[in-house]
Amino acid sequence: MIEHESIEEGGSQGGHATMTLRGLVLYFLKLGAVGFGGPAALVGYMRRDLIEDRKVVDEDTYNLSIALAQIMPGPLAAQTAMAIGYFEHGVLGATLVGAAFIVPSFLMVLALSWFYVAFGGLPVVQSLFYGIGAVVIAIIAIAAYRLARGTNKRDPLLWGVFGALFLATVWSGAELAALFLLAGLVVVIVRAWPGARRGALIVAGCVMVSALIYLLEQTLLSAGSASGGDRTLLQILLFFTKAGAFVFGSGLAIVPFLQQGVVHDLGWLTEHQFLDAVAVALITPGPVVITVAFIGYLVAGVAGATVAAVGIFLPVYFFTILPAPWFRRHRDNPQLRAFVAGTTAAASGAIAGAVIVLAQRAIFDIPTAAIALVGLAMLWRYRTQEPYLVVAAGIAGVVLYPLVH
Repeated sequence: MIEHESIEEGGSQGGHATMTLRGLVLYFLKLGAVGFGGPAALVGYMRRDLIEDRKVVDEDTYNLSIALAQIMPGPLAAQTAMAIGYFEHGVLGATLVGAAFIVPSFLMVLALSWFYVAFGGLPVVQSLFYGIGAVVIAIIAIAAYRLARGTNKRDPLLWGVFGALFLATVWSGAELAALFLLAGLVVVIVRAWPGARRGALIVAGCVMVSALIYLLEQTLLSAGSASGGDRTLLQILLFFTKAGAFVFGSGLAIVPFLQQGVVHDLGWLTEHQFLDAVAVALITPGPVVITVAFIGYLVAGVAGATVAAVGIFLPVYFFTILPAPWFRRHRDNPQLRAFVAGTTAAASGAIAGAVIVLAQRAIFDIPTAAIALVGLAMLWRYRTQEPYLVVAAGIAGVVLYPLVH
């Protein structure tokens, strides 16, 4: 998917080539511009491109990055990208990588938003997503498989964690943030128990954080609308900042919270407009939460789109760079390494479970099943580039949808 030839490399560190800041920013700029498939696929691309193919990022750095993204609130893909940028090149790396990853999809969504408002909707989105939605399931499934195989290897405990989170995600239909902490705690207890005193502190900390996560999620989901008046941009900023700060899980996990807020609590969008917003996010590359730009545009134009994007990503940025130094200093700590292994295995299981949940909504007849199977075969056998599959699936959807409906 990424043109590797244009990525620069530096020297050698820890047995792998190190990518320059310019090369890393260029990679994430391209990933943000052509990376389809949502958070599961995007973090899978990062692993494939940076670790398996180019070997320019250490596997421990990647695992720390994805574990940090799972533990802290915010969308998985964008936070993982920022964490990789920080661990490789500090605060400047996190800042430039985050901007490079987000800006391309933001500009695309901004353009689609203008067309949506100017021409009274996107009637073609339904037929496009009929095909695109099916092939995206295949893209996520392959990414989930590669992520699980690479992180869990042949470790039966990690595969047990994977299975537990897979079942929990399928059963609940959502990613359960508290279970990531529990998974890390289980691996610490089995592999790196530090003794009664420190162990009790670790257990108490995980319980307190899990309880806090639950209380914050319940409080926000039941919150009423902000005060009206002339402070629309301020309301947009506050709402999406709360979303970025307190919604845990991947970019896909933020969708129910957004629906509750912008449709039911604040009344900014109708149900149909919100579904169009999600469709636009899914047919554009980059982080799924960029759908907030579409929502912001419908409410307050370009200013609303910009403020919404700033609101959703600003807390993500700070929740990355503030705890990251502690993660880096203690990366060889046996308890942290065990905890990271557990949370990473949990992430792979949750993402695999999300494939099942999303497939139930995207694959519902023979044509969509056929599109998904063909996409899966092309990815598995020929490693076809994802943007080509998305374009082909969109064309297939435009052709087939009128015939079956």
